[in-house]
Amino acid sequence: MKRSPFLIFFLLTQLLSAQVQDKVDFTHAEVFVEPIPQEKKINGSVIYTFDVLKDVDSIFLNAQGIDFSSVLLDKKSVPYTSTGRTVSISEKFKKGNTHSIELRYTAHPTQTVYFLGWDDNIMGDEQIWTQGQGKYTSHWLPSFDDMTEKVQFNLNFILRENYQVVSNGKLVKKDTLPDSKAFLWQFDMQKPMSSYLVAFAIGNFEKETVHSTSGVPIELYYEPKDSLKVEPTYRYSQHIFDFLEKEIGVRYPWQNYKQIPVQDFLYAGMENTGATIFSNTLAVDSIAFKDKNYVNVNAHELAHQWFGNLVTEKSGEHHWLHEGFATFYAYLAEKDIFGDDYYYWHLLETAQALDNFSGDGNGEALTSSSAGSLTFYEKGAWALVMLKERVGDINFKNAIKNYLNKYAYKNVTISDFMLEMEKTSGMNLSNFEETWLQESEFPFEAVKTFLMEKSPSIKTYFELQNQIGEDLESAESILQDTWGMLHSEQLKHHLVLDYGSKLSIPIISKMLNTENLKVRQAVALSMDRIPQEIQLNFETLLEDESYVTLESALYKLWTDFPENRKKYLDNTDGIIGFSNKNIRLLWLTLALVTPEYNADLKPSYFEELSNYTSSEYHFEVRLLAFQYLKSIGGFNDASLKNLVEACSHHVWHFKKSSRQILKEFLKSEGSMARLKALYPLLNQEEQQYLDKTLGK
Repeated sequence: MKRSPFLIFFLLTQLLSAQVQDKVDFTHAEVFVEPIPQEKKINGSVIYTFDVLKDVDSIFLNAQGIDFSSVLLDKKSVPYTSTGRTVSISEKFKKGNTHSIELRYTAHPTQTVYFLGWDDNIMGDEQIWTQGQGKYTSHWLPSFDDMTEKVQFNLNFILRENYQVVSNGKLVKKDTLPDSKAFLWQFDMQKPMSSYLVAFAIGNFEKETVHSTSGVPIELYYEPKDSLKVEPTYRYSQHIFDFLEKEIGVRYPWQNYKQIPVQDFLYAGMENTGATIFSNTLAVDSIAFKDKNYVNVNAHELAHQWFGNLVTEKSGEHHWLHEGFATFYAYLAEKDIFGDDYYYWHLLETAQALDNFSGDGNGEALTSSSAGSLTFYEKGAWALVMLKERVGDINFKNAIKNYLNKYAYKNVTISDFMLEMEKTSGMNLSNFEETWLQESEFPFEAVKTFLMEKSPSIKTYFELQNQIGEDLESAESILQDTWGMLHSEQLKHHLVLDYGSKLSIPIISKMLNTENLKVRQAVALSMDRIPQEIQLNFETLLEDESYVTLESALYKLWTDFPENRKKYLDNTDGIIGFSNKNIRLLWLTLALVTPEYNADLKPSYFEELSNYTSSEYHFEVRLLAFQYLKSIGGFNDASLKNLVEACSHHVWHFKKSSRQILKEFLKSEGSMARLKALYPLLNQEEQQYLDKTLGK
């Protein structure tokens, strides 16, 4: 699973509570699921086949809040116990026997399955999707919260609406059921996987299919509204697949690979077996691609198909074997696509973040089950960078291949991996383990030395940084002496970000006239105030193909040159920006607070800005709209009601931010009366939250 840049999301402590039963082995599951979206309900049944490894007098499955209508053992009804968390049966099971258990049930999942768009008036935005990791598949399917129970799942879906269904495995049949308007979708899996990787997505999707060089079908799904974004969104997808198969040295282990973008996903992406679900905010156009794209998440989730899905950790203290490896291989894929300079500068950025984290006394060991995302992902990737450097490329690749082949479809520990690395390389790696896996402190000086040896531009960066030191006024003369010899875009970009505010007007003007997109962007971001002398040059940034540059330039020009606000707004009207509509929302806000600008259109501008707070839009759009309305004191009854609704949203950081905005709104005069007037229009959950907030 790939975290969002703003999010620490993996609820690792939940995984530690999973129960283990080692006297039986569940091998196969035939699952039937009928979603009832209008009721946010799942009707289902599942038949498990299991082998008895040792005599045992009971078996159980995890079942969170699921109601059962019947439980059959070997096709005969049996008594069962349902606790609201598990379902179990008590029988004398003898070693060597094979049995089946069939469970028929109804689930009203409060998490793990998300029903979106079914209660609005917008046709075509309806979706249902799942998120099992950190949330538990057992909220909608009686299954196993324990990752060591691997099962071959075949999934069948009955759906009355004619939407696309995507799930694990190969779609073997889609039929119209007799005497019914419902459709049956049947998916076949051939290999076992952990329950948290079982998933489905339902919605108004279209797809394009490409094939890897090795012949694996790669299905690229998209929402019809994003049809023009398919190429930039999935750019390099086939390349990434081919690269990872070659770099890892083991064939892709599943029948096919699917990628599905969904609305209001909890994270950036999730590596369900053969079916990655990811946030539709990563559906981008060619301009957005330059600053924000799906490439890293694409590679990260694909790498998980080997590291996490094929070979799975035994428990949380071995989570490095999932996230560190997926992050590492995603960085290698980006290196292959964007080049060495991009790769090493990205590593430097993560190293600096880890050094700051470690320096504040927050450092964590990679073997700690309670470590956070920064540790498991970024420190985990760095550990593999340095391990590869230590043992050499050939030894590293051979050990990875041996490790994956030996433990395919099994569960592993860090010791299993390190033993394989030591056997293959012939090296004692205890010092490596102590430094990189067991120590909480991040060894920044060691990685700094490594980066300076590998990257000439990073070496130059630190040399210039040392020359300038605390004397920031010397930055211009030092940079001016060396600028013509600098050929790295990354180096120039970082130098301008660091010292741009100390550069003179002629130097900045020259950069705006001669440098490329990223350096010009750094100028836009680094300047606190735009001098009159470079106003015309700075205005050219409004024409750059970068939504990051455009957002910064528009706001700063509008602020520093009020006499030209109409010109700036006219020139940028109609530009949307990223999927969070960053440019359009800024533009609407500036248009509203510019008194002389299009006075007759202000009501329509305000209506548009307010409408972006409604649930039909992605939570990132809504949050930005809430923030802008708060900044101008512009909440009307509709947007205020949307704010209260957002306080119960399933994405926790959006919910948290919305609650904070509501809390600040309550400080304003008359706010209490306005909220009380909205009370009858709210649903029960929203009323309960408002009662708590208002202290009722």
